[in-house]
Amino acid sequence: MKKFFRILLWIIVAALFIGTFVYLYFNSKPKETYYSIVSPDTGTIERTTVLTGKIEPRDEIQIKPQISGIITQINVQPGDMVRQGDVIAVIKVIPDASQLSNAETSVNQAQINLEDARLKHERNTVLYEKRLISREEFENTLATYNKAREELDAARDAVNIVKQGVSRYNASEANTQVRATIDGLVLDVPVKVGTSVIQANTFNDGTTVATIADMNKLIFKGNVDETEVGSLKVGMPMTITIGAIPDYSSETVIEYISPKGVETNGANTFELKAAIDSESGMQLRSGYSANATVALTRSDSVLRVPESVVEFAGDSTFVYLLTDTVETQKFTRKPIATGVSDGINIEVKSGIDSSAKLRGAEIKEM
Repeated sequence: MKKFFRILLWIIVAALFIGTFVYLYFNSKPKETYYSIVSPDTGTIERTTVLTGKIEPRDEIQIKPQISGIITQINVQPGDMVRQGDVIAVIKVIPDASQLSNAETSVNQAQINLEDARLKHERNTVLYEKRLISREEFENTLATYNKAREELDAARDAVNIVKQGVSRYNASEANTQVRATIDGLVLDVPVKVGTSVIQANTFNDGTTVATIADMNKLIFKGNVDETEVGSLKVGMPMTITIGAIPDYSSETVIEYISPKGVETNGANTFELKAAIDSESGMQLRSGYSANATVALTRSDSVLRVPESVVEFAGDSTFVYLLTDTVETQKFTRKPIATGVSDGINIEVKSGIDSSAKLRGAEIKEM
């Protein structure tokens, strides 16, 4: 039995040795590599760039109050259509103590002036009836009396404005009523009833009560990298697509390229704008993410080859031209002049013709 296992062990060792020898023998033989054959064709090559951005209204207006106070009424909500002049919200004025004190002091002063003017006018009326003063002097005191009455009315109205924000003479145009300044769609109402708001002034932008936009005038706003902005110009055609609406596509032209770049994540980008066709029947919303495809260069009816068959060496380009297939494939390195590339195909200006057979991808080894 032991003899049997010894013989079996030697057989296994011999098999491993012979197998290793055969493996090394076949691996030491030269290998032949075969390639697919590619022929040039004639077609169009277009180099494009894709810009990312979003859809925005051309005119988006932030409505701000003309007076500070507290919101007591809101008449709209996002999605409502409004007309210019519609009342969006109503504000209750919280009077400033200093302004109110000054206004009431002005009323007291106006009352004193009116009483003084009234007494002078009554005295001059008696004297004028007795022909003791001239008509001119009488009319002067009358004018002073009338002026004093107007000043008292104005002072009282000023107190009313400080307290309530409403003038007695133009209550329909009261500052407490926040009105739409354009026709459009309400995009946002960032305040609620009870919210304190302040008017815009030199030191503060003021509280936005609502944002309104004309959704019939939309634009694509995107950014282009500084490496490509030199290839773009106003008037170039572009195609807008929206990820949220797969079937949407709009042909438009570039209408604005910013003259100043902005640094974003370490790279300089330039803002770009283009009008959007809003009459396509599809509902477009402000803030949709969108892509714009712009053709930077285009060549029609040119000889082209797949860029993968071209060898780049410095400023030179080469292809490998098939010269023999009798026993094995043989190729010769051929310089060519290239033109426009779209990343897949590249234009061939000279060096080969449409009958050339070029070395493609490796397909088999033997």
